Amino acid sequence: MEQDRWAREPVSSEEMAELLKKTASDCLPPPEVARKAETVGVTKAKLDVPSTMLLGILAGAFIGLGAMLCTLVTTDAGLGFGLTRLLGGVVFCLGLVLVVVAGAELFTGNCLLVMSWFSGKVSFGRLLRNWGLVYFANLIGSLALVGLMFYTLQWGFNSDAVGANAVLTANAKVNLSFTSALTRGILCNALVCLAIWLCFSARTVVGKIFAILFPITAFVAAGFEHSIANMYFIPMGMLLAKQSAVVQAAGLTSAGVANLNVMGFVANLIPVTIGNIIGGSLLVGAVYWTAYLRQERADVWMAIRRWLKTMVPFPHPTELEEAVGLASGSNALREALAQALLAKHAKAGETVALEHMGSKALREVLARAVLAKSGRDDTFFTRLAREPDEILKDYDLNPEERTALSSGDIKWLESRVSVLGDPLGTWVTLRLASSKEDR
Repeated sequence: MEQDRWAREPVSSEEMAELLKKTASDCLPPPEVARKAETVGVTKAKLDVPSTMLLGILAGAFIGLGAMLCTLVTTDAGLGFGLTRLLGGVVFCLGLVLVVVAGAELFTGNCLLVMSWFSGKVSFGRLLRNWGLVYFANLIGSLALVGLMFYTLQWGFNSDAVGANAVLTANAKVNLSFTSALTRGILCNALVCLAIWLCFSARTVVGKIFAILFPITAFVAAGFEHSIANMYFIPMGMLLAKQSAVVQAAGLTSAGVANLNVMGFVANLIPVTIGNIIGGSLLVGAVYWTAYLRQERADVWMAIRRWLKTMVPFPHPTELEEAVGLASGSNALREALAQALLAKHAKAGETVALEHMGSKALREVLARAVLAKSGRDDTFFTRLAREPDEILKDYDLNPEERTALSSGDIKWLESRVSVLGDPLGTWVTLRLASSKEDR
């Protein structure tokens, strides 16, 4: 049937272009990768708590499996220092392959969510929520695998040599200086996020695996520090440090593993985690956002800046609060803000027709933008897009206004806010349009 249709009907150039696009094997170009990373970040930030936690636990266990395999194959390898490190890096890739292909939430990879935040598509609160939940879930998954692996007694293989390798690895990590751990963490997650970036570019599973292979092998072989991998390496070393036969096989004494404890674990995680955030968020996420998305998102930023300069009649909303003596969340303050905006334009000689402004309630909704950009109501327009009935229930809007705000009727809103000046109209339009796209 399908073949008959193609035989009867000529294929248009548009259809052929779309078909070629869908079947293309080439990797995505960097600008497209940047847009995809931004979109993926929005999806991750909107994930509900149970799903985020479950996928985070899986990621912790997956990275732990890579760490376990790395410990095993580098034990008594006899290949020399460099080749042994190379082999360990190759097999450690198992962890990120499972995260990317099977699907899981990994803290270090999620540092790329800053790209969505920079574009205004994810709030700072959502960003921190994702990082906090995923980091904690990764810890749970890693510790759960540590417990399981300890009771397998795998560490006793080769006359406790596997356990000795694990103790030596963990002991080296807890004895790093703060500066060394920090810089190794920066370089580590720069490579990890580059691996994720390359995976966004790949169109096939094989392509994703190869995208992961070289950056991850490089960070492991170079001895860089990965906070989630250390959630497996160090606790496993802590457990095995209590096994006298393992410590003896490692050529250490009880005094030599004195730092293999909870304090040593935390002292390593703090600088490594900070370094991972810097390496992934700034060296990769911020750099690529600036290179590829800055110009595309400039209209939003310019509209916000112009609106703040021209629409707010006071240097800072706090001064208005002090002037009217009201709490920032009250309806009276919102109305005062709206009246202040109208007064500013009237003072400038502009004609303001209140009947064209809509009702008092509509002016109050628009005035919320002042509080939103002061950092006190950052999610107002996002919530307006996602749950309009809830956010608008306290406003005495007429049916036309309520319908327009709930549905994101941009043209109708433009007809009402245009009298306030283009910056505010542009900003409201862009914010609502962006929020609608995110739903």
